Amino acid sequence: MTPDATLEVREVRKHFAGVQALDNVDLILRPGEVHALVGENGAGKSTLIKLITGVHRPDGGAVHYRGAPVAFSGPREAQAAGISTIYQEVNLVPQRSVAGNLFLGREPVNRFGLIDRRRMHREARDILARYGITVDVRSRLGELGLGVQQMVAVARALATDAHVVIMDEPTSSLEPREVDLLLDVVDLLRQRQVAVLYVTHKLDEVFRACERVTVLRDGRLAHTGEVAATDRLRLVATMLGRDVDFVRRHGATTFTDEHRTAAGPPVLRAEGLTRAPRLRDVSLDVHAGEVVGLAGLLGSGRTETVKAVFGAAPVDAGTVTVGGLRKKRWDPAAAIRGGLAMVPEDRKAEGVIPELSVRDNIVLAALPRLSVAGFVSERRRAQLVDTFVERLRIKVASPAQKVRELSGGNQQKVLLARMLCLHPKVLILDEPTRGIDVGAKAEIQALIDDLAEQGLGVVLISSDLEEVVEGADRVLVLRDGAVAGVLHGDGITEEAVMRVIAS
Repeated sequence: MTPDATLEVREVRKHFAGVQALDNVDLILRPGEVHALVGENGAGKSTLIKLITGVHRPDGGAVHYRGAPVAFSGPREAQAAGISTIYQEVNLVPQRSVAGNLFLGREPVNRFGLIDRRRMHREARDILARYGITVDVRSRLGELGLGVQQMVAVARALATDAHVVIMDEPTSSLEPREVDLLLDVVDLLRQRQVAVLYVTHKLDEVFRACERVTVLRDGRLAHTGEVAATDRLRLVATMLGRDVDFVRRHGATTFTDEHRTAAGPPVLRAEGLTRAPRLRDVSLDVHAGEVVGLAGLLGSGRTETVKAVFGAAPVDAGTVTVGGLRKKRWDPAAAIRGGLAMVPEDRKAEGVIPELSVRDNIVLAALPRLSVAGFVSERRRAQLVDTFVERLRIKVASPAQKVRELSGGNQQKVLLARMLCLHPKVLILDEPTRGIDVGAKAEIQALIDDLAEQGLGVVLISSDLEEVVEGADRVLVLRDGAVAGVLHGDGITEEAVMRVIAS
């Protein structure tokens, strides 16, 4: 083990059902060092955290902690040894008090073996005061804002005698003032010689708070080095697997906020969408027959934008106009009636219903249109399903086959068929080709082109820069929840997108 390391990961490998999640990854955490871990979706960040904390066992390699090899049985054992993890989603009990959450599982007791609430409240106030948090420790955690809840989660993790603190996207739900407070806590940990693994998608925080940075890409170690010796453009290019020297040789591509000339009014217009702290004054419009791409790193606000447009997430400010109707608050049912349809990012959790048939999955959203006096016309339903199975070339034994038995690409086509049954004016596609094979990917990309040529407006989100660059007429580049730039026509290149992200 490296002599000055608190924790060292050596050549760890992890394989899941045909996927190499980690492939010979190394990581060293030193006392008093804040080490950033970055990478896009599927890079292996979460798997690495789970190997360190005992959720998973590595298939190869080893984890050393404080001079000795370790194989924790789970997060509880890791925490008892001094490795605390603060997750992106607050993992506490909202019905319990702030103090009750801080001391969950380790409540102080009196000589009769009962919880000493007076002592617990006093010590809870003292703990929170160290981190500048002023709150009634007797109040229910769920009644407080997300920012306060996250800080309570941080305080709980740090209340133990931690030698390593893993922070997994700790500022994702925080306001700027709360981010400043949390980074002050990070600095306090540095002074106490605690090793911090800081997992984030926010480049500003990497350069503001971290000494070293490790980049994972597709389960492999892409880069480890000093933050001071790494510029933003190189970091972005490394995360995305692109050649930064090519970008530099070709110089900056100009970008503008002016929209391209399009015939007629937009079929969709979103103005000033704001949802603190994830969205900041985002505006976009889509014309008939136009493909508008949303590009940016993980956490830049792409999915949050389309969910706000579709009414699947609330906004603090802003309006959405669909079919000439302008509203601040939409819901998905109203958005669908207005002419919007959306294929979500996570087809398994938010899309297909695996135990239903292909037929039932396709017609699910169109049932009101297929029914008369509450009865569904079987003939019309069969015709609709047959039409889209043929049109989208869905490979299926029969429409009665369960959708879970299909390949990922064919499941995605079933979702597309469901949305196209609605005859939308605008189709929102969030990562439509993620996790599918090359052949199915090419078919879906060709289908998007065909739909646009037929006059459908399309909003396309993809982490694959090549897919956005080749498929979009206009690209909005998002960074930290705001539009950083808009690219048009010949100005849409991978290099230009990376430059806007890194600017």
